[in-house]
Amino acid sequence: MSAAHIASQPTSLPPDDALRGLLHNEVHARPSARIRLPALVVLVAVLNEGVSREDECAHLRRLPGQDALRPADLADNFLRLRLDGLTLRWERHSEFTRYSLVQPLPPQAELGASDPDLSASLALEASWLREIPGRTVAAVKLVMLAHDISDPHATLALAQQWFGGRTVVASMLGNGHSMAVTNFRLRPSGFERMLVIAPPGTSETRAGRISQRLLELEIYRLMALRGLPAAKALAPMLAESEAALAEVTAKLEARQDSEAELLDSLIHVAAGVERATAQHLYRFSATQAYDALVRQRIAELREKPIPGTQTIGEFMQRRLSPAIATVAATSARLASLSQRIERASALLRTRVDIATETQNQQLLAKLTRGQDLQLQLQSTVEGLSIAAISYYVVSLLLYGVKALKSAGLPLNPEITTGALIPLVLWAVWKATQRVHARLKH
Repeated sequence: MSAAHIASQPTSLPPDDALRGLLHNEVHARPSARIRLPALVVLVAVLNEGVSREDECAHLRRLPGQDALRPADLADNFLRLRLDGLTLRWERHSEFTRYSLVQPLPPQAELGASDPDLSASLALEASWLREIPGRTVAAVKLVMLAHDISDPHATLALAQQWFGGRTVVASMLGNGHSMAVTNFRLRPSGFERMLVIAPPGTSETRAGRISQRLLELEIYRLMALRGLPAAKALAPMLAESEAALAEVTAKLEARQDSEAELLDSLIHVAAGVERATAQHLYRFSATQAYDALVRQRIAELREKPIPGTQTIGEFMQRRLSPAIATVAATSARLASLSQRIERASALLRTRVDIATETQNQQLLAKLTRGQDLQLQLQSTVEGLSIAAISYYVVSLLLYGVKALKSAGLPLNPEITTGALIPLVLWAVWKATQRVHARLKH
């Protein structure tokens, strides 16, 4: 029943959330392929940074019979194209795009051959593969064939011959339903090879699931390792930044430099660390996520060892784990350095705050002393003012008494004026006090 038909049916449920259909169908977004044994699966995974769906659609249109393909057909990030005798799957992920070709296995590549040539038997033109938009991150030729695996050692000997006698890693998958063999080596063609041997009668769906797990395992392994070069490149910068931070902290403790000089040095270190964090945080986080997917795919294989041979999971983890640990340690070191810089900045801010507070206290003390001096000066000026005003008042009184004496009153001007001086001083002082009282209110 189609989705449109289901949507048209009456329902007793509340209206759907806008994302319900998208989230529900996500589990069916990338179904496993159905592979009929024997088969050759060719995987090419390319980084899609700067590559649009329109670019990838234009490349897919170059395939026979795909002229009507439109970018809208790629909107779900998954597309299966059925060509003449083969199937091509296109899958777009956040960082890479995966092209998987499933075609019949050429007879010369059956078990028993020695290092068979697979390039000449590809159903797609080499130029089409070479011109896939993007940069190659993984390329695998996975051969899946049917053969009796009841004797794992005998089957493994044939598989090792198929790889040209080179050392291989191998394991029985699940409850022994198949054998996976590889050597994780890039060949001159740019591809690596994997071999899956399953007993006759293996279902197409099981073969598809085995193929998907093995190919995803290799893609995610390589994507996880993309953080390693960045981690190694950061090591000298982190060492320099740690030494510079230690020097700033030592100077901060010894009070050798001024706050401005220490702040300038600290800002320089912090800027470098923040730039590195901005550039590499996503890559380091992606490494952890891809590593988790690798571990999950290894667990899904449910490997059983073949005595004398390393399993795929053991081989991969023994070489992948140190790289992931290096990335994790670098990420933790970067985060720790950022925290230490923050703590040093807090200490420096505390020192600046204390110095500022001390300066403010000194300034307040100076202002207080200035106000005391101003009050003393004001008192002195007031005293002089009272004296001056009293002098002028007494002078006026002297002229008045002289005038009264001239008018015939029996007064001695000097004695009378001298007697009035205390009264004048008291009157001027009281007047000054009343003026102060009015100003305060």
